[in-house]
Amino acid sequence: ISPKLLGSITNQITDDYMAIKIYDVVQENLPDNMELPAGTTLSDLIQMMEEQAKQAEQLKTAAETGELTPEQAAQLQAMEESGATTDTATINMDQLDSLTDAQRDKLMDLDLTTRPGMDFGFISQIALWLIAIYVMSALFNYVESWIVTTITQRIAYRFRRDISQKINRMPLRYFDSHPFGDVLSRITNDVDMVSQNLSQVISQVVYCVATIIGILAMMISISITMTAIVLVTIPLSALAISQIVKHSQKYFKQQQDVLGRLNGHIEEVYAGHNIVKIFGSERKVTDKFARYNNGLYQSAWKSQFISGLIFPTMHFIGNLGYVATTVLGGSLVLKGYIQVGDIQAFIQYIQQFNQPVMQIANISSVIQSTVAAAERVFEFLEQPDEKITWQGDGEVIDHVTGQVTFDHIKFGYDEDRVIIHDFSADVQPGQKIAIVGPTGAGKTTMINLLMRFYDPDSGSIKLDGVDTTKMSRSNVRKNFGMVLQDTWLFSGTVKENLLYGKPDAADEELHTAVKAARADHVIRALPEGYNTMLDENANNVSAGEKQLLTIARAMLANAPILILDEATSNVDTRTETLIQSAMDELMKGRTSFIIAHRLSTIRNADLILVLNHGDIIESGNHESLMKKNGFYANLYNSQFTE
Repeated sequence: ISPKLLGSITNQITDDYMAIKIYDVVQENLPDNMELPAGTTLSDLIQMMEEQAKQAEQLKTAAETGELTPEQAAQLQAMEESGATTDTATINMDQLDSLTDAQRDKLMDLDLTTRPGMDFGFISQIALWLIAIYVMSALFNYVESWIVTTITQRIAYRFRRDISQKINRMPLRYFDSHPFGDVLSRITNDVDMVSQNLSQVISQVVYCVATIIGILAMMISISITMTAIVLVTIPLSALAISQIVKHSQKYFKQQQDVLGRLNGHIEEVYAGHNIVKIFGSERKVTDKFARYNNGLYQSAWKSQFISGLIFPTMHFIGNLGYVATTVLGGSLVLKGYIQVGDIQAFIQYIQQFNQPVMQIANISSVIQSTVAAAERVFEFLEQPDEKITWQGDGEVIDHVTGQVTFDHIKFGYDEDRVIIHDFSADVQPGQKIAIVGPTGAGKTTMINLLMRFYDPDSGSIKLDGVDTTKMSRSNVRKNFGMVLQDTWLFSGTVKENLLYGKPDAADEELHTAVKAARADHVIRALPEGYNTMLDENANNVSAGEKQLLTIARAMLANAPILILDEATSNVDTRTETLIQSAMDELMKGRTSFIIAHRLSTIRNADLILVLNHGDIIESGNHESLMKKNGFYANLYNSQFTE
């Protein structure tokens, strides 16, 4: 609106200036003895002078024919002496012909008995309107900023919330088949990019669209013809942008993908930094990093360069429209269709019209980066959830006794790579089951199936006679306590880590579990005991101490079924003996599954299942298997062969 108002001020000043000039010209050309009656307008004067000129012409004609009376002769002489017989009706008419109809009508109504001046009242009124508009603009900008910030932060909040919930619903298969760093990059880098850029993109796009619509309306109010010239540039600009974006978007997507792989590599190298040092693989990991980094450079360079062509292309097309409308506007001014102030306002509108278009061109790379990041986030959110194989909340077993039945289980992580071919076993409540076998035999896979991290391809696993696929996964897993070979403690106090599986446990119950796990002396040796903070990787305690804490955590959970996957692999022999006796006490009356490579730790198991290539090749207790002198006996004896 402001250019239109500024154009109005220019038009008013131009009109006032012409009125003053017309007044001065008229006063200079009036006959000396002629005085205008009060309120005489330019239109009246022109009419008066046309009548006088007509009367003088009639008197001259009469004088030439000899029909002039003495009174008429005296009148004609007086008119000639005063100059009334000259063609004063054409005073400044050439200038009036070049004006618009509105300007001409305004000057025709000009009072020639009073000298006109500048209409500072009108100019001041317009100036006040301009100030009010600028104040409102600032207020709306503040409101817009508040709204846009709220929207973008809520979107980022919902992204993170949805991702957090999605992680808990996704099958373990996804995380086993995708690099951890890539998943982490989607959750952090991509969400942060969307959050940071979305505010800028939304505010700019909303501002640009609103500005273009408003400017088009004001341009149409000035001249439809010139507006049509400007509108011709829009499809040209849209065509150019679409072609450029079509080629650059794939590189923005590639850039985010390579960034995810790069982050995965960095996380992997950082986590295994000691191994890299031990094997002297610094050059190897550096070369791999260089390849990822070069790929990131290439995709980033191509995306930025191609998207950078948008601005000069838009600038060129905008200048073509600017030149065309300027030439056409000058012609319209000369023909009197519009005023100088109108062309001034229209030129400003052209500049303002091009500005939002240029802004969109400038942030095109930001928009494309945001879209690429959002695609990766939505790609993650659209991954299929774990299959729901139960009805409603699923079947619930009030009191689990611990009977577990494996009925002809067949499973493979890939369709073409079967791990478990035909596994069947019937585990009675309270039995201590050991699963042994060489590496790759399928021991850990059985635990994954038991916990429903994966479901078997065929066959079934039953808990107290109920098919676990008819139970919700949470109902299945709450009946199991686990201690894994790979210890996991999160950042927090020792007490918070121990209470992870049973947050409502009383202090007495906690201390009992800690003592049973022989972890009491470990905690008392820490600077602040149970309140000692563990860092991200729990590096302020040893590997053996971490294992003791995880065993204590499992004991505190007091689940009816225990799973111990090399639970004592990180403790010394003396501590292992102490923990073993504590576990024997803990496992009384509970079904226990033990995976162990050190076969000396499972000699007291009720049933030992010997796996090889996914099948049970032997089963029985330690004594019976040793008497068979088969696969188990050879495996056991090999551990004591020097």
